[in-house]
Amino acid sequence: MTSANRSVDVQAFIDEQRFSPFQWTILVLCFLVVAADGFDTAAVGFIAPSLVQQWGIARSSLGPVMSAALVGLGIGALAAGPCADRLGRKTVLVLSVFFFGVWSLAAARATSIEALTLLRFFTGLGLGAAMPNAVTLMSEYAPARIRAVAVNAMFCGFSCGLAIGGLASAWLIPHFGWPSVLVAGGVGPIVLTVLLVLMLPESVQFLAVRRQADQRIARILQRIARQNRFDGCRFVAVDARAGRESTAGSANSANERGKPGARGQWALAIVLSSRYRFGTLMLWLAYFMGLLIYYLLTNWLPTLFKDTGFSGEKAALMTSLFPLGGVLGNLCVGWIMDRFAGHRVVALTYVLVGVLVLLVGRGVGHQVWLGTLIFLTGTVATSAVTSMSALAANFYPTRARATGVAWMLGIGRVGGVAGALVGAALMGLGWQFGAVFSLLAVPAVIAASGVYLMMRRATSDEASSDGAVAAVAVK
Repeated sequence: MTSANRSVDVQAFIDEQRFSPFQWTILVLCFLVVAADGFDTAAVGFIAPSLVQQWGIARSSLGPVMSAALVGLGIGALAAGPCADRLGRKTVLVLSVFFFGVWSLAAARATSIEALTLLRFFTGLGLGAAMPNAVTLMSEYAPARIRAVAVNAMFCGFSCGLAIGGLASAWLIPHFGWPSVLVAGGVGPIVLTVLLVLMLPESVQFLAVRRQADQRIARILQRIARQNRFDGCRFVAVDARAGRESTAGSANSANERGKPGARGQWALAIVLSSRYRFGTLMLWLAYFMGLLIYYLLTNWLPTLFKDTGFSGEKAALMTSLFPLGGVLGNLCVGWIMDRFAGHRVVALTYVLVGVLVLLVGRGVGHQVWLGTLIFLTGTVATSAVTSMSALAANFYPTRARATGVAWMLGIGRVGGVAGALVGAALMGLGWQFGAVFSLLAVPAVIAASGVYLMMRRATSDEASSDGAVAAVAVK
């Protein structure tokens, strides 16, 4: 039982409880958001052959359509984080899912490349806003002991969305035409919006830094642990990394609004403050490099295999092995992160990416060996990139968490675009399979170094800060 007039640290309370059916509901809803994101993100790829045939256009003219959603994804992520840290994770998540659903429906009625490009850009804005808020909300409802594996399990929805999109497109397009894929990608999120409104709670950590939210927090926590009572309790959100306590319904929270570090400060200013700046830049660097590797291989593996002498069918088969192990890799790396230092696990995962791409570059002549290496490379590369979100969510304090995660995802999208462009440049220079894979070891090592240095510097700063506080206390 929780006694009245007692302060309750909401995150510590969640950490002490078992993972309840209510939290499973949150995980499933966030999983569905990410799955809808995966379906819509890849929708244009599914309908591209039909567009070329029906509109009588060249494949190269689909370039702007393909990139429009990626540009929107980056902008949407950058804008959504600060909004969520002020308006709430649930509010922005619900609006973003509804937004990309509506624009996907609108894109189904496009009659020209220009119109489809614009509508896909708007769809991308919603897609980009949804992902970081799903990550933040899930991380704030997961107990610390399983937080990484919970966030990574949620991210498995993206792979499932891609797979469902491929299967659905194979049936929908022959029967109803290419617009039906975009209609499905719009109706699904709109229906999901209703479920989110009815069943998804706001983050209790976010509510704890609002005023007069005690009763709402009590109702949510009681759904996690029904045996507890919270009558008259005062709820706090202790940001260990920020070294301060935020309260719900306290006079202090109102008085602190104008002070540095209080909730009145822009979340982006916290992310870029001296305490977090180095770690932020290292997160951006590592995620940028991770997505550069991932998207270069995703976009150019078929071409690389064909240039090596593989038939079209074998090239497609080999390429399909790359994303196949993503789900298993996400869960395994997340499980390990919850038991050891997360940043070291992610850094080691990036090192393994570097080792595997070097081995792939030397294994072209043996198809079984090459297929195994491609599968392992995809497993490790996917889990390394995915685990960065859990790492970022754990790095930032509550009042800037959504912004920190969102900006990392937004900056990283530039790495995805860069991967496609670097691949095109290397193809133009005549680089061969082995040389391209060997080169990818460089960004893998840079990403590993960035993740490792991020937390090493942060740990050093915390030690210095604790020492200064102790010295003042002695005086």
